[in-house]
Amino acid sequence: MSGGKFDHTQYHIETIADTIQSYLDKQGTEKPKDHHWHDKEWYIKYPEDKIYGTYSGKTQQHFRDAIHQLRLAKIYAQRIDWFLSGDDGEETFHERLSEELKKFEGKDTEEEGF
Repeated sequence: MSGGKFDHTQYHIETIADTIQSYLDKQGTEKPKDHHWHDKEWYIKYPEDKIYGTYSGKTQQHFRDAIHQLRLAKIYAQRIDWFLSGDDGEETFHERLSEELKKFEGKDTEEEGF
């Protein structure tokens, strides 16, 4: 495995982004049975506890913004890790960073400064 200057913790950044995304994805859906912590009578009285909550639009947007920033942070951490570890030279660092950022942002044209 290449890199290692950051003990590969950049993958934890990606895990955080994935976890936040999972909370967005679960909104309004029924919780699996193994997430039912109360007895049957509880859920008869409080059926809403069987469903994951839904966040306000503002909160959802902040979650999406955080996911975006975390995924960017992971890309930068990965590329810098490989550069500092000697896996990439300076030119390759710039090329790979530019390619990954373009792919991430879905851009087809080269951007200045990368």
